[in-house]
Amino acid sequence: MEVKAIYRSARMSAFKVRDVTREIQGRPVAAALDIVAFSPKKAAFFVQKTLKSAIANAENNHNLRADKLVVKEAVAGEGMTIKRFIPKARGSAGPIRKRTCHIFITLTDEIEIKRRAPKAKAKTGATKKAPKKAETSKE
Repeated sequence: MEVKAIYRSARMSAFKVRDVTREIQGRPVAAALDIVAFSPKKAAFFVQKTLKSAIANAENNHNLRADKLVVKEAVAGEGMTIKRFIPKARGSAGPIRKRTCHIFITLTDEIEIKRRAPKAKAKTGATKKAPKKAETSKE
């Protein structure tokens, strides 16, 4: 089953939010929350808020367990642009575009969570080194 959450008109450009949404896409919910919680970007706050909303929708509306969910899709689309002007030289004006975005997150329980197998430790034995070539001196 798919569960969606939408954050509309977040006061940040979609270009900046897309970095964070690409990081969490395809990951289990627990891993996605960790990534968003420790990201230093301002956009991570908006994505975290939307992700928590999607998790709450899954638990309360569809009786799904959060530990079985995977982020199927995380998208940031352009929202409306607030247009303002700033005074410039010789009586002219320069435009200011205050961009917004819409954040869409889709969770699903149909994708199987892939767990990584622990890495095998490398052998700590001595390695053979190639013998050094003897220098010949011309005397």
